[in-house]
Amino acid sequence: MARPEVLDRIQSAEREAEEIVESAEDDREERIAEAEREAEEIRESAREAADEHESERLDAAREEIEEQREEILESGAAEREQLESRARENVDDVAEYVVSEFEEHVHA
Repeated sequence: MARPEVLDRIQSAEREAEEIVESAEDDREERIAEAEREAEEIRESAREAADEHESERLDAAREEIEEQREEILESGAAEREQLESRARENVDDVAEYVVSEFEEHVHA
C-alpha cells in the first residue's frame, strides 16, 4: 500500500474515531439531560404526594376537631338542661323560703 493511501486510511480512521467520540459525548449529554428530567419529575411527584398527604391529614384533623367540638357542645347543652331543670324544681321551695323569711322579719 502506498504512503498516500495509508495516510488517507489513517485520517479516515481518525475522523471516524472523532465521530464516534462526538456521538458518544452527545449520547452521554442526552442521557444526563434525560436523567435530570426524570429526577425532577420524581421530585415533583414526591412533592405532590407529600402535599396531598399533608392535606389529607389536615382534613382528618379538622374532622376530628369538629367531632370533638360537637361532642363538647352536646355535653354542655345536656348539662345546662339539667341545671335549668334542677333550678326550676327549686323555684317553689326558694319562693316559700323567701316569703317565710320576709314574714319572720316583718313580724319580728
